Amino acid sequence: MERNNTIMQFFEWHLEPDGSHWSRLKEKAPELREKGITSVWIPPVTKAITAEDTGYAPYDLYDLGEFKQKDTVRTKYGTRQELEEAISACHNVGIKVYIDVVMNHKAGADKTEVFKVIEVDQENRTEEISEPFDIEGWTSFTFPGRKGKYSSFQWNFKHFNGTDYDEKTGNFGVFKILGDHKDWNDHVDEEFGNYDYLMFANIDYDHPDVKKEMISWGKWLADTLNCDGYRLDAIKHINHHFISEFVEEMLKHRGDDFYFVGEFWKHELIPNQIYLDHVNYNIDLFDVPLHYRLHQASNEGRDFDLTNIFEGTLVNSHPDHAVTFVDNHDSQPHEALESWIQDWFKPSAYALILLRKEGNPCVFYGDYFGIGGPVPVDGKKEILDILLSVRYEKAYGEQIDYFDHPNTIGWVRLGDNDLENSGCAVVISNGDEGEKRMYVGESKAGEVWKDVTNSREEEIVIDEKGFATFPVHGGSVSVWTSSPDQ
Repeated sequence: MERNNTIMQFFEWHLEPDGSHWSRLKEKAPELREKGITSVWIPPVTKAITAEDTGYAPYDLYDLGEFKQKDTVRTKYGTRQELEEAISACHNVGIKVYIDVVMNHKAGADKTEVFKVIEVDQENRTEEISEPFDIEGWTSFTFPGRKGKYSSFQWNFKHFNGTDYDEKTGNFGVFKILGDHKDWNDHVDEEFGNYDYLMFANIDYDHPDVKKEMISWGKWLADTLNCDGYRLDAIKHINHHFISEFVEEMLKHRGDDFYFVGEFWKHELIPNQIYLDHVNYNIDLFDVPLHYRLHQASNEGRDFDLTNIFEGTLVNSHPDHAVTFVDNHDSQPHEALESWIQDWFKPSAYALILLRKEGNPCVFYGDYFGIGGPVPVDGKKEILDILLSVRYEKAYGEQIDYFDHPNTIGWVRLGDNDLENSGCAVVISNGDEGEKRMYVGESKAGEVWKDVTNSREEEIVIDEKGFATFPVHGGSVSVWTSSPDQ
């Protein structure tokens, strides 16, 4: 039988910028596979504006830590050789590798250029607040350290439609670049009137040479590293027609198994559904609406109605296209989209994504190994290892929900006949101590079940009809399974 898949986001924002991360992944790969991780999403692999940058300010997409550029050969995470060794180590133990690709903007240009712009209102980018004027912008990318290897394409202001800094005056703003048929793209998110522009030099996906070059690069990267898929960064800012074309070209080039998951950061369900329509369901999306439901639940405590935890979520409406997650590098404390799930609720949140049938769950490195930086956070490896083990060994078969109390919910997985001792019962409380009488199958009659989280010490015997009453402490989660020695 096919085992459950689980992604790990193998980075957090405050990793030490010492170039050791690819070596860390190489070392950890066997352990991750043993814990039930079947794929890893790794951070951007391309040369960024500095050696300390996380990769989301990309400079040269063809430099994977190979050329002396921006005063460094390696990236924050290591050299190209170390990256290739890490990917091979993952593949050797059966872990797929998904690379984070940042295609919205470029940073750290080699030279400035003078060109005409119009400044727009930062709160409404459709409103022009100046007459046309010249600025000196950082838009010329010649990559002198690479000397044309892999691609001779050089970028200039004609390949961008916006920038944010005028070197001549030292002024910051949102400057729309002028030119024939040049404007913000219409096929983007409508926040701020038009959310094509995000940061740095904004790539113009209405330019035919740009589209051709980026598709060519996407194929080159996948072929060069033999990766298994891409995580697409910031797609609500990129022409969705281009994203659709890019994905289709990649699937033709690499095969239908090449995987895509997009970061479309919108709280509301409907825009996520519309985006899936736009891209012909060829990609999955991170379930941002679910993340915010979990965040709300962790903040409201017993005032949150757990029976509605999946209301308005992608995993509820499109389970086959939802990558569920609890937190990530952007939602972690002190980051751009901070919405950190509180400590007390985090094990319950992970049970809700790991032990259910729907969705493709992603475990955050920061939740597992901990977070560095100015305010360190300890990881939850012990409880996550337990939940990962149950996901891999037990959480199979028909799912029966008992979402019938606002503060205590539960569900069971009845197990698979091909997997001995499979099946589990999960109970979550956000209020007082509670319990759920649930059916786990007549074939389980007489079995002794225990709480593998070690929260409860009782041993529960399944009755002759396949039922048992499973307790849970207040503000906690208990996961009940049969003992393997029965």
